[in-house]
Formats: sequence, C-alpha cells, structure tokens
Amino acid sequence: MIYEVTIADKTHRVELARTDLGWSCKLDGQQFSLDVISTQDGVLSLLVQGKSYEVKQESTATETNIVIGYERFSAVVRDPRSFRSRRRSDGGGDGVRKITAPMPGKVVRILAPVGREVEIGQGVLVIEAMKMQNELKSPKKGVVKKLTVTEGAAVETGQVLAEIE
Repeated sequence: MIYEVTIADKTHRVELARTDLGWSCKLDGQQFSLDVISTQDGVLSLLVQGKSYEVKQESTATETNIVIGYERFSAVVRDPRSFRSRRRSDGGGDGVRKITAPMPGKVVRILAPVGREVEIGQGVLVIEAMKMQNELKSPKKGVVKKLTVTEGAAVETGQVLAEIE
C-alpha cells in the first residue's frame, strides 16, 4: 500500500507491506520495520525500532488530526491511485470502469446499489481492513452497473467489487 501523507505542509511518501513479523515501512525512501496493534477504535499502538508510541486519530467534518503523546498534528492521507483518477478532466470517459479492492478486508456497507446514478468521487461501498473502514469511490460519473459482492463478504486485493457505466 502506498500513501501520500501531508503533515505540517510537508508531504511524505509512505509504503507499507505486511511481513511475517509485522509491517515493513518505507518513509521517504528510508526503510524500517514496525509492529502495529489497534488498542481501541481510533487508537493504535506502534512499536518502531524498539520505541513504543500511542497514536490517536481525531476527525471532524473538516479536518483530521493525529495525536502522538501530547502533540497534535494536522494530517491529510491520500491514496495516489485515487488521487490520479480524480485529476482526470474527462470524468472517467466512456465505457465501464471497475472498482477493485485496494487491500484484503470485508465489505461492511454498500452505499450505492445496482442501478443508482453516482457522481465522480461518490462513495459506492465501504470495506474494513484492520479495524479501519475505507470508502471506495466512483471513478466516474455514471450508473452502478454491477456489484460482485454483498455486505459481509470477504475480499482480496485487486478483486473487482463493482462496475460503473
């Protein structure tokens, strides 16, 4: 998984990969291992190179903050793959566009059933992975032509979940 994380007006590239012993993280090209445990909703315990950190996420309608100890940081997290699709000026073009699972998880909610008209960037379904919910958005303006999953279904990385026409 690759993310662009902006904290204090500085953007970082974060690459995460699951390993046998936890996670491998590459932050702006520097590699290190880390272990992550969710201690409660919105709270993670991180073990990074022998140091322990408690990280809390606080979100409002307008901003997301990360709290580490007593320090609060404003944070914006982007998936570059969805960022590229939003920059398209043609709204996705003609033809069918597929929404695929970016990671293994479970479908927890379907926001747009078959036949529903959707706008570019509108939520179509929500998957949960590692107790975090991820809303998957329409890559184009159109109609939900097909859903290949139901609520509660387990999904794998790259699996086609929906088609927008």
